Amino acid sequence: MSELDEAWALALAEAERRARLSGRADVAQYLALRNSNDLMRRTGIEWLIQTVLLLAGEANRAGASIQVASEDQHRFQVGNATMVGRLLSLTFGLRVLSVEAGWPRTPRDGFIRGGGLACGNLKHRGIKSASEQLQLVRSPTGAPRWVAETKDSKHIALDERRLKSHLDKLLDHRAR
Repeated sequence: MSELDEAWALALAEAERRARLSGRADVAQYLALRNSNDLMRRTGIEWLIQTVLLLAGEANRAGASIQVASEDQHRFQVGNATMVGRLLSLTFGLRVLSVEAGWPRTPRDGFIRGGGLACGNLKHRGIKSASEQLQLVRSPTGAPRWVAETKDSKHIALDERRLKSHLDKLLDHRAR
């Protein structure tokens, strides 16, 4: 978590405390929901990035030579909304797999359609058909989970196996 994110979390917690003390239960509930959603967003994005890094590390230990780069405060578009979050780039020769994940931070950034908590992309440079758009949603148990949107707008759970298939496409010299 960046210093700004940490300061923001502390400010929200203090605002929630003051709202409760002043009898503003509605404001306190909103701020508690905001804190909960932000925690789920950070946790979901961290899981996504760390899982891809783990898979890349395993591939490198097996001799793959994947180059890894990351960027915080990365901005990217999903529809008309601007997401702010993380970018992880895995480079293998001329191929690149980019993992983007974030959420709108200010009102002018827009909003996530469909009620998701965060959005992301798995982008394969040169293999556009292998790319997927992601959405972080709340599971029936209340925990965050990533889903990939298919071409026919259905959602498929994004798990480690599916992420491994993206890494396999990055490493496959014959993929087109």
